[in-house]
Amino acid sequence: MRVRIAIATGCLALAVVSGAEAATVTTTMPVSATVVATCTVGANPLAFGNYSGLAVSQTTTLTLECTNGTAYNVGLNAGTGSGATTTTRIMTGGTGSLDYQIFQNATHTTNWGDTIGTDTKLGTGTGTIQTLTVYGQVPAGQFPPVGSYADTITVTVTY
Repeated sequence: MRVRIAIATGCLALAVVSGAEAATVTTTMPVSATVVATCTVGANPLAFGNYSGLAVSQTTTLTLECTNGTAYNVGLNAGTGSGATTTTRIMTGGTGSLDYQIFQNATHTTNWGDTIGTDTKLGTGTGTIQTLTVYGQVPAGQFPPVGSYADTITVTVTY
């Protein structure tokens, strides 16, 4: 029994000594990050369907996600049609061409081009996906040869 008491007393003494000798030291660790402005954009097709000489209007959407608080301009270029401008774009196919227009609003009064400060769409990022509607129209009174017509528009986001 004396051996057990001696061992227990020795362990207790070690615990007291260990506790008395324990020390701590602290420091601080700087943590930082820089949030940079960024945007991503996606575009759905603008499909007018069949055209028979009467005006055809159609819409599509762009999806845009910019860092919260980031100001942006969305521009749409003239496309790939020879002689096209941002006010009169041109789809081509076979031996003909078909003019069309793209607008920022449903009443087709605000052209959508690519000159910042003139005809681009302005906005501010929210950090979440924003949907922008694109309004397209093929004007009446065109009679190109029968066939399929297409163009490609480049969407540019400046931020």
